[in-house]
Amino acid sequence: MTETSTRAASGPRFLDRVYARTTARTRPPGGFVSQPEPRSVGSFAKGRQLLAGNFMFAGYLVEDQGGDIWSLTPPAPAFEAELHGFGWLDDLAAVADGPTRDKAQAWLWDWIARYGDGSGPGWTPDLTGRRVIRWINHAYFLLRGQEKPEQDAYFKALGHQTQFLHRRWKSARPGLPRFEALCGLIYAGLSLNGFSDRVGPAQKALERECATEIDPQGGIATRNPEELLEVFTLLTWAEAALTDSARPLADAHLAAIGRVAPTLRTLRHADGSLARFHGGGRGIEGRLDHALASSGIKHRHPAGLSMGFARLSAGRTSVIVDAAVPPKGAASTAAHASTLAFELTSGRRAMIVNCGSGASFGPDWQRAGRATPSHSTLSLQGQSSARLGKPGRTGGEPLVDGPKNVPVRMTQAADGLRFQAGHDGYVKSHGLTHARTLELTADGRGMAGEDLLIAVEDAHKRRFDSALDASLQGIPFQIRFHLHPEVEAQLDLGGLAVSLALKSGELWVFRHDGSGELRLEPSVFLEKNRLKPRATTQIVLSALAVEHATRLRWSLSKAQDTPISIRDLNRDGLDEAF
Repeated sequence: MTETSTRAASGPRFLDRVYARTTARTRPPGGFVSQPEPRSVGSFAKGRQLLAGNFMFAGYLVEDQGGDIWSLTPPAPAFEAELHGFGWLDDLAAVADGPTRDKAQAWLWDWIARYGDGSGPGWTPDLTGRRVIRWINHAYFLLRGQEKPEQDAYFKALGHQTQFLHRRWKSARPGLPRFEALCGLIYAGLSLNGFSDRVGPAQKALERECATEIDPQGGIATRNPEELLEVFTLLTWAEAALTDSARPLADAHLAAIGRVAPTLRTLRHADGSLARFHGGGRGIEGRLDHALASSGIKHRHPAGLSMGFARLSAGRTSVIVDAAVPPKGAASTAAHASTLAFELTSGRRAMIVNCGSGASFGPDWQRAGRATPSHSTLSLQGQSSARLGKPGRTGGEPLVDGPKNVPVRMTQAADGLRFQAGHDGYVKSHGLTHARTLELTADGRGMAGEDLLIAVEDAHKRRFDSALDASLQGIPFQIRFHLHPEVEAQLDLGGLAVSLALKSGELWVFRHDGSGELRLEPSVFLEKNRLKPRATTQIVLSALAVEHATRLRWSLSKAQDTPISIRDLNRDGLDEAF
């Protein structure tokens, strides 16, 4: 971060600290209006790991058999933020036995003793909103067996944080952080005696955020599917709390839920996970389906794109494609150069993936994960279709010089669905447009693909000719298909095909038209709940562009002896903490 951006960020943080101290004199609430109902769902396995002294947050593991969570030395700011956000309470509540409750209670009241006066790093609007929701969600779990002094300290701390949110929600960055602050404020105002007057202003502010931050297609500026799910979950929680309190719901609030739910259904793979694009992961296990069920909205967008993504689905197969220009400006600081990349899931098994976000493994892995070669699409000379710019005022490296035009067409094919799109991300450097066609059969058992590099206009042809003159033999390009770590791949037919065995027992075959060179190469699968990147494999189809139009065709299809339906109950690794 530059000196200028550090100074810019220090202003809000300084005022947060000031208000965290001054709001400590807030009059405590007299208790709850009614018994809160837990709405957030955690992981039993992660809860057991926390109880054992294995603290894994933001991809970092810190082991402390003493089990004192507030004595840990955070290895990174993201680790510290997750500690103070109290999302781990969901995991402890999922275990909910006596020793786990004792641990949760000890950690909460230790936080109050250390930081309840407004000190420490957890006093930002987004973390405070996240923390307040968890404290209220799990109130019964936390307060059971506690004496009056502990209960008084708990409610005093909740009142203090609610007043801080009331004064400081505007300092939260637009997008998910501001939604966390406002929904936390609404949640607390509805739950705590004597704080109902905070609800009305917060509702009006949330209504404005719904109108400005969620576009007409139900998307957000970052185009991060997991971030969209977090926003949607907060909106459904706030809706439920307002409904339970017999409060009228703002039209903009309900309309935002109605726009986002179909988009999330479009971004949902056949296995229930989210498509992994623009820094987002698969989502917390079960959260997507739980949030969609809570909304009561069961349809997807009837046609076209959802938040810039296209979906092809048939039978047991789902394909999700990044089919729009990348995010821009401040919204692009975690975005990826992934235009025209796709993911494919068969039944309950991911097969073709993108490497994912490497943010939890450090800045070098994050940069690598954002590059085009880390996605299942075409890259020219190992270059990305967009590059990283200099950090801005809010930190992070934005995407610049990315595709500016991404025309898309979706039609019915002779035997299924056809997706056609192109992008101009390589026109400036090489004069070439990348066009991709995907056709999924009506039964979902096969997909045909075509990747075309073409110089469209005369100026583009001259630029390509100049780039070609500078090369010795031609301009090399690669089409990559990153495989999920549980897919076993093997070259067949003398290098003309690759057999892909899924743990479900399905067998798929990748073939190409022979105009490129086919190889299997190492790859990585980046998951934020792992200690290190998982080794996996990628199919790489390479060729040289030597003419104004170069075309490669390939296909993915189930082997003939693979049954239409497979009973697949094995869910290895989905709930592993590390």
